[in-house]
Formats: sequence, structure tokens, C-alpha cells
Amino acid sequence: MIRRTVDLSPAARDGFDAIIDVRSPAEFALDHIPGAINLPVLDDGQRAAVGTEYVQGSKFLARRTGAVLVARNIAAHLEGALADRDGSFRPLVYCWRGGQRSGAMVTVMDQIGWPVAVLDGGYQTWRRQVTAALYDTPLPHRLTLLDGPTGSGKTALLTALAARGVQTLDLEALAAHRGSLFGAMPGGQPSQKGFESRLHDALARLDPARAVVVEAESSRIGARVIPPALWAAMAAAPVIEIAAPVEARVAHTVATYADIAADPVALDTALGRLPRHHSKATIGEWRAMAARGEIADLVRRLIEAHYDPAYLKTGADRARPVLDRLVLDDLSPASIEAAAHRLAASLDPA
Repeated sequence: MIRRTVDLSPAARDGFDAIIDVRSPAEFALDHIPGAINLPVLDDGQRAAVGTEYVQGSKFLARRTGAVLVARNIAAHLEGALADRDGSFRPLVYCWRGGQRSGAMVTVMDQIGWPVAVLDGGYQTWRRQVTAALYDTPLPHRLTLLDGPTGSGKTALLTALAARGVQTLDLEALAAHRGSLFGAMPGGQPSQKGFESRLHDALARLDPARAVVVEAESSRIGARVIPPALWAAMAAAPVIEIAAPVEARVAHTVATYADIAADPVALDTALGRLPRHHSKATIGEWRAMAARGEIADLVRRLIEAHYDPAYLKTGADRARPVLDRLVLDDLSPASIEAAAHRLAASLDPA
């Protein structure tokens, strides 16, 4: 028997053996429920061809052609991705609105005997929930920001806190970007909707009664915008300030950004995007340093002339309560672990 559901809480989603998105690959790539797999009943080209025939030609031929393609694609999924599933397999299936495409898949699955569920309203139900949580209502979570200048080890400390059981929200991982001109990651960023889906899923899995540590960011991470509910909560959150010597920050930054330092074209392109308040001569000098492989010296110059002035200016515009100040002598793993141990005890006291 086919069950219809609108419950997309983490517990409900985790109760299924698979969440199956039967939309086209392009629709799936733009956004999807986190953890879903894409088993399209029509691929991008097929969907476009059937739609064109339906609008410009014969509705009957469009339906017949569509039925043939859908049946063929479902059969391929049953013989491929779903071939090893036994009779206990419990999938949740969705399409754009919970209509014909998901209906075709769940009908076949029900006939097989799988206890299948279909998402009532399809992807649009998920999107409405994401929008309501991130745009329409205040966040219930109690946020604490990790703040500090570029290269001070905030991301490493966030990771160490998570390993100790502290609740964290890693915005850079969710946005697939390290939050600076040089922060691009392989594979690029998700769409804005995709970022918001990841963010909503991560927040829904956190306990609002406990502290949630998040790295201080600007309102954009790469090309992705932090949604208003989260941005408002971050703007009101208290901070833990981190400081470290410039030399330690330089070494940490060089290690963190080793991938872009090893790509001269990507590094030069990023330097070319620096703000115009830096003179052409200064930027030209920095680009020449990069071309000569003087990465540590370049990082030091960028920290002192670009990042630290911007950080100080931004900090002067904020008036957030400070929970703690950490001054680290170095940014070695041992130092980061010691800082995480201290913070974990204060954030989640036994």
C-alpha cells in the first residue's frame, strides 16, 4: 500500500532506506533533499522533448512517448541501482509536485511489494519548509560565534570542537567555499537553493537547547548568501575571539590554501579580483610575488595590508558580547586541541 507523507523531519527521513528523487538530473543538480539519490523517470533531453510535443504537437503522442520512456527508465533502475534491494526495502519517492513522475515510480514499487511512501506535494513541500525555516521565522538555536582574523585557526578549532561533541555549524563546508577570494573548492559551490537545503538539514539536526558554535562569516560565503533568519541570529550572537601571532597565521594559511598556491592560474585570477582600493602597483607586486612562488611572503603581505584592516574595520562596526578570548602562541594541532578542550568545557559544562 502506498503511503503519503509530508513529514520531512530528520528522524522521519532517516527512517527510510532511500530517498529517491525521480526528477531530471538538471532539476536534481539545482537542489534536492539532502541524502536523496537521483533515479530519473525522464532524463533532461527526454523531458524537454515530451514537453515540446505536448505543447506544440499532439498531447496524445506526448503522453504515449512519455509512458514508453518512463517505463523503460524505471525498468533500467530496477535492473540497476535497485537490483540488490530485497522485499523489506522502504523508499520515499518524490518528484516536482508529487504528481505523475513519482506516481509512476511508486505504482511499480507498490506492485513489487515494497512498502513505498510518496512525498505529498513533492520537492515543493521540501522547499516550502526550507523557506519557512530560513526566511520566515526566527531561529530557535543558541549560537556562539568563533571570531578572529584571517589565518587564526577558526575552522580547525571548529572541527576540534565537533570532535569533542560540541554542536557546530560549518557554513564553509555547507557552502563548499572557504569564505575568501581564495576560498574556491574543487567541484564548485551548490546553488543558493542547494546551500539552503544543506543548511536547513544541518540546523534541523541540532538541539536548540544546547550551544551551537559557528564561525563568524560575512553575509556571503563565496557566491552564496546566508539566509536572513540565520544572519539575524549570527548578528545577535556572542563571540569567542581568537588571536595568534602573524607568523603562526601565515604558516597556517599557507598550509590551508596549499591547493590554490599550487595552481598559478587560479592564484593569479583570485589576486586580480582584489578590491580596487588597492593600487594597481600593489596588486601587480603581489601578482609578481605569486608568479615567483613567494607564497609565504605574499600571504604575510595580504594579511597585513588587506585582511587585517578589513577585519578591524568590521569589528569596529559590531558590538557583540565577548564570552572568551583565546590567545594562541601557535596553531599546531596540540594548541588547537588544548583550546578546544577549554572551550568545550565552558560551552557544554557537565
